[in-house]
Amino acid sequence: MELKEYPDSEMMMMDLADRLAGELRSCLARHDFASMAVPGGTTPGPVFDSLCGTHLDWERVHVMLTDERWVPESSERSNTRLVRQRLLTDQAAAAKYVPLYLEGDAPEDRLDEIEESLKDELPLSILLLGMGSDMHTASIFPGADRLDDALHGDRLIVPMRAPGAPEPRVTLSAKVLKGAMSTHILIKGQDKREALEKARHLSPDEAPVAAVLRDAIVHWAES
Repeated sequence: MELKEYPDSEMMMMDLADRLAGELRSCLARHDFASMAVPGGTTPGPVFDSLCGTHLDWERVHVMLTDERWVPESSERSNTRLVRQRLLTDQAAAAKYVPLYLEGDAPEDRLDEIEESLKDELPLSILLLGMGSDMHTASIFPGADRLDDALHGDRLIVPMRAPGAPEPRVTLSAKVLKGAMSTHILIKGQDKREALEKARHLSPDEAPVAAVLRDAIVHWAES
C-alpha cells in the first residue's frame, strides 16, 4: 500500500483526476479500450468534475460503478444518476457506460445478465474505490449476508444486503477488485484515516477493504 497525504481535499481531488487521466491515456495507447470502475456517493464528485473535461479518446473508455443500490436511475439514491451527472458529461459523455442495475424486483433476477456484460471488461484497467468508517469498500460490508461470497467466491458480481442499508445492492466481488491493473482509494477525514490504519492489521472478513490494500494507492486529506 502507498499512502499519499494532501494538505487539503481540493488539491487531492485535482491531483487524483490528473493521475486517472494519465492512466487512461497510457492504457488507451496500448489497448483497444480502457475499463474504469468508480464509486458512488458524493466524495468522488469533485474528481469527476475535473476528469470529465479532460481531452482523451472517451469513446474507448468503458465506465462502470463498483457497486449500485438496487433502485432505478430515477431514484435520488441511484449511484448511476450521480455518475451521469458528474462524470459522464462534457468530454466524458462519449464514454460507454456499463450498468450494474437492470430493471427487476431483486438483483438475483438479473444477476446472470449483468455478469455476462462484465466479462469482456475485465481485468479492470483502473479502479477507484472509497472506504467507509466501518472499513467497507464498494458494497462489501462487514456483517453483510453474502460477505463470504463477495470476498472468497468466484462470481464477478454479488447481491448484498447489510444492516443499515435500506435497499439491496450489487457489488463487484473481491475477485474483480483485486484483479484491477491500477487501484486507488479515496478517503477524507481523521475517522477514515484511523479506520485505514486499523484495516491494515485485520483480515478482509473483519475489514473488507483489506482485500485490496496491498496494491492500492490511498489518497487522503484531513478536510
